[in-house]
Order: sequence, then structure tokens, then C-alpha cells
Amino acid sequence: MTSTVPASGIRTAEGSALQAVLLDMDGTLVDTEGFWWDAEVEVFAKLGHELDESWRHVVVGGPMTRSAGFLIEATGAKITLPELTVLLNDGFEDRIARTLPLMPGAARLLAELAAHRVPTALVSASHRRIIDRVLVSLGAQNFDLTVAGDEVERTKPFPDPYLLAAAGLGADPARCVVVEDTATGVAAAEAAGCHVVAVPSVAPIAPATGRTVVPSLEQVDLPFLRGLMTLKR
Repeated sequence: MTSTVPASGIRTAEGSALQAVLLDMDGTLVDTEGFWWDAEVEVFAKLGHELDESWRHVVVGGPMTRSAGFLIEATGAKITLPELTVLLNDGFEDRIARTLPLMPGAARLLAELAAHRVPTALVSASHRRIIDRVLVSLGAQNFDLTVAGDEVERTKPFPDPYLLAAAGLGADPARCVVVEDTATGVAAAEAAGCHVVAVPSVAPIAPATGRTVVPSLEQVDLPFLRGLMTLKR
């Protein structure tokens, strides 16, 4: 399964060429990118290794297997990839159980999309167990479809998750807007042929053709998203 919300009865965004909005989770809707790094630092400290701060930009926004694999290789830690994946998910889940701050403008944007019946999907490189916990705060009812990183053979930066989400919503990727916060996620969305709104979290992202960069979700609303459909790619 790729969704905790059935995709039947998909809503339509009438009067607009915009067919769907596809949103990343960590660092885009919830302020959790730092949580992942803190969990990684803690786990490796228990393994007797100190992580270099410069590695943070390498592991941010990517799939768990890539981030964990890089850290094992960089530190030489004696742990398998499956073992480390469990520890990192446990550490992250413990943190979001204590607090889960939403990014500024996230709740308002989701409410606006729902009120106007815009088909919406949550597309994350995080595993299903993490997405389901976060949906308690984001509101599962705000999404027609959710795609987790452990439910696709190739996750971000490959286009597969966004292509799967668009297909599940019955939308043309070229008529979808993706909202992302990392270069990895932006690469996946652009490879899928979607318009991209980048809201950088940890590292800067430069504007480009078919890509709009904004400082915060507070600058993003439905008229803004619909307006992107008129821009030349």
C-alpha cells in the first residue's frame, strides 16, 4: 500500500490548470530535519563515533538507506544498515513523540487546499512508520494519498515517488506543483516533470526554470500555486 488515505473519490481543482499539489514532509511541513541529525549524532555517539557537522548537508533530505550507508562508511562503525535504520527511526520517533513543530504557514496551506478540494499528496523519503506518526499532527484527512520512502523501489532523488503520487491522483505530473525543502527532493520532482516550489531548510536552493524559491510557506497559497501553471517551463 502507498496510502493511508484511500485515493477513491479524488477531489478536483475546478477552474484551474493545477491538477494536484504534492508535498514533502520533513523540513517542508514539519520542522524535523534537525531531529534526524540529532538522532544520527546520538546513535553514533553510542557507537563510539563523532559525526562531522559538514556531513549534515550530505545526509539531509535523502532516503534512509543513502544517509545511513554514508554514515557507516564515513565513520567505519561496526553496524549493519538494517540495524542502523531501526536505531535511527527509533531515535527520530522518540523525538517527535515529545514535540512536533509545524513549519510556519503549513497548517494554513493544508487547510486552504482542503477547503478548495485540491487533490493533495504527502510524498516523503521517511518510512511508513514515521509518516503515520506525523499524520496525527498534520491531519490524515488533508491528504488523498501518502507515499513513504520504504514503499517505492527507488525513492528521492529518483522521480518514482512523485510519479506514483501523480498517477494515484489521476494527475498529469506537468500539472502538479511539488513543494520541497532540499536539493534531493527538488531533483526528484523535476525529474518527474513537475513544477517545483522550493522552501530551503538546511541548505540554499537556487531558482531555475520550472522552479520557484520562496523563504517560507507563508508566501505560498492557492492563487500562488495556480499562477505557476502559467509560467513558461
